[in-house]
Amino acid sequence: MNLFTRRRPAPSLDDLVLDAAGGRLCSESLMPTVARPPQVFVRGQGSWLWDSDERAYLDFSQGGAANSLGHSPKVLIEALADQAQALINPGNGLHNRTQLNLIERLCHRTGSDQAYLLNSGAQACEAAIKLARKWGQLHRGGAYRIISASGGCHGRSFAALAASAGAVANRFEPQLPGFSHVPFNDLAALHAAVDAQTVAIMLEPIQGEAGVIPATEHYLKGVERLCRELGILLILDEVQTGIGRCGSLLVEQQYGVRADIITLGKGLGGGVPLAALLARGKACCFEVGELEGTHHGNALMASAGVAVLDTVLENGFLEQVRDAGFYLGEGLARLAYRYEHGPLRGHGLMWGLTLLDDSAEAVVKAAFHEGLIINAPQANCLRFTPALTVSKSNIDEMLLRLARAFARVRTAQLQCRKGIAV
Repeated sequence: MNLFTRRRPAPSLDDLVLDAAGGRLCSESLMPTVARPPQVFVRGQGSWLWDSDERAYLDFSQGGAANSLGHSPKVLIEALADQAQALINPGNGLHNRTQLNLIERLCHRTGSDQAYLLNSGAQACEAAIKLARKWGQLHRGGAYRIISASGGCHGRSFAALAASAGAVANRFEPQLPGFSHVPFNDLAALHAAVDAQTVAIMLEPIQGEAGVIPATEHYLKGVERLCRELGILLILDEVQTGIGRCGSLLVEQQYGVRADIITLGKGLGGGVPLAALLARGKACCFEVGELEGTHHGNALMASAGVAVLDTVLENGFLEQVRDAGFYLGEGLARLAYRYEHGPLRGHGLMWGLTLLDDSAEAVVKAAFHEGLIINAPQANCLRFTPALTVSKSNIDEMLLRLARAFARVRTAQLQCRKGIAV
């Protein structure tokens, strides 16, 4: 059923740029750090969002994959309400039951030895860098250099940006020493970059911000083998891919590799700020006072993590994610063929569709006009990260709206070309 109640006439190419000065509710006091459409959203349920005018939007971004169970899932509402009545934040210097519960479950289910809770994926990645360098001081003669792959994005803190090598990192140009970047999926380049000062290799198994580019199995297994042979650490950034997003709890399970350090974020909290640092074996070397944060291990946030983890690990849940992911991939492939786009890349419910040209921003705006929320990590790529609970009927509706968005953009482009020709 199409819940977006008002269809509008096809816009020109200029009309696809949403104007915040059109008299709709907005706030000039908000710092303009993110480009946003003028609509104000007031409620959500599952795969749907409603704005203050009661227009419904199908959300296939879900806060950049943060809302793993969709908008306002009952299990998360109940967990947060119950925990808020009992204990919110006793402070990082004290244990709380919910924190220990989540830590124990994460370690047990991922085969990790230690875990630490944080507030964001960027914090988790920065903590992973600190942990690796601490291990280098203890076991590798003070080695500190970390090698990562071009196109990767490990967050927005300065250390995480320095470990990144994508457009966002280049924009900020962090000058922190001790990081180097090599081409993704290139084992030879990686091997050549390792020296006596290298302590770790840090990779995303699937590069989300680069356009959903998966590592090949040959590459990731080769990276793990290289780390073992040279005695350095393997860090996998699963902030985007972990907690069921790709059809398994961790995507490393699909590749058949085992990292020394793993970072989690986004979907772990189901929409509330929660992340985790996991460590295994020799990498467990933090001591008291080396990693602190006011809200780290916050009982309220940890209760969200427990609710999400328990749901994802329910019998049949990950199978449903894989099934929905296959259905979504098939539908996107058909649409890409129809409009001469492609290739399509991804796993589970994380897909990137490369476009024929650099029209991704226009498609995102046209889709929003159709009541569909998606995003564009690159100028020529669309990204789809729906709720892990997304239904096939939601996917069918999304494909209809996306097709209309493609048609709008194509019509606008043709009109623009005719105008130039005249």
